[in-house]
Amino acid sequence: MEISAKTRLLTVIGDPVAHSLSPAMHNAACRALGLDAVYVALRVPAPSLVPFLAAQAAIGGAGNVTVPHKAAVERSLSRKTDVCARVGACNTFWTEDGSVVGDNTDVIGVSAALERLGAIHKGERWLVVGTGGSARATAVAAADRGATLFVRSRDDGRARAFVAWANSTGAATSVAKGPIEVDVAINATPLGLAGHDPLPVDLNHIPGVQRALDLVYAPGETRWVHALRERGIVAADGREMLVQQGAAAFARFFPGTDAPTEVMRAAVQRALRA
Repeated sequence: MEISAKTRLLTVIGDPVAHSLSPAMHNAACRALGLDAVYVALRVPAPSLVPFLAAQAAIGGAGNVTVPHKAAVERSLSRKTDVCARVGACNTFWTEDGSVVGDNTDVIGVSAALERLGAIHKGERWLVVGTGGSARATAVAAADRGATLFVRSRDDGRARAFVAWANSTGAATSVAKGPIEVDVAINATPLGLAGHDPLPVDLNHIPGVQRALDLVYAPGETRWVHALRERGIVAADGREMLVQQGAAAFARFFPGTDAPTEVMRAAVQRALRA
């Protein structure tokens, strides 16, 4: 890929951000379609978010947001989509008429990944571990699908605040304490990014679970996914969620252009094998 003064710059911001496979995925998509654009990962500390967004507005920038900045970016946007406002977190941004606009494509990503696992039935019981931006997207997906949601967090105060917020969005939500019977378990924490991380939830605390989605992705998949499968539970890591939210974000970056989803999926798989 030859970069010139005309090349469009797309970024994914976070802190940390080196683990992100969004650059591999989006650069593969741009190459496949012959687009003059490059996508890079950029570490942005929290104090730099506001000036970063101001710079994006000035240069017509676009990109994605990962942990821990999704909620902070949503609060700083000039304009946002209805779903971004509903989630209270932004993972995709672009510029229109000198203003930064935000969306949340994580809802699409979570829903599509769960569909591939077979979690498609109304009235299912979901457990989400975590209370951050990805957990919020999961809550909105649960509300849209008529699922009952339970949340588990190491911080009781954050769990209670999440429940109050999630119920306001239409998701019937309560705090999970101790073992709880659910149909679907979702890890929306960063646990699993490092190989020595503890499991996000003890499998003995989710008796009867049938399907599980780990929003973390890693080479060879995460320890939690392997532990679930050893129990005969259908499980997947976050690579499909990454692809699906990425395809939806791509449509925001390049309106009227269909995202090459298969190319993006293959790029993620290659990166995770490397």
